[in-house]
Amino acid sequence: MTSTHRVLVIEDDELIRDSLVEYLGDQGYQAMGAVDGLDALAKLRGGEPLPCVMVLDLMMPNMDGRSFREEQRRDATLAAIPVIVLSAYRDVAKNAADLAVEDYLAKPLKLQVLLELVKKHCRV
Repeated sequence: MTSTHRVLVIEDDELIRDSLVEYLGDQGYQAMGAVDGLDALAKLRGGEPLPCVMVLDLMMPNMDGRSFREEQRRDATLAAIPVIVLSAYRDVAKNAADLAVEDYLAKPLKLQVLLELVKKHCRV
């Protein structure tokens, strides 16, 4: 079951993660954070409603964004959840294309652009 207003922010930088969760919450979304790919998988498989979209950093410890995306795509329950890649990589567009994600943003990000992308995948 997917929630129409739930967003998962997968980002190891606590300040960025907490800021995005707070911002999306202020915009009417039920946002939650995960510190890396392993934490995200645990939350996704924990029985809560699934998010309508995930915001995924690529550079993280333990399980990076690429490994998370590979695992997500192998899991039939999680594979259909859209992903917005958020990265400081210079060629974020190529990385996003390689991962077959729906959208991407380069850091530093513009919050209004992120909000438009989240709105594209979720209804408030």
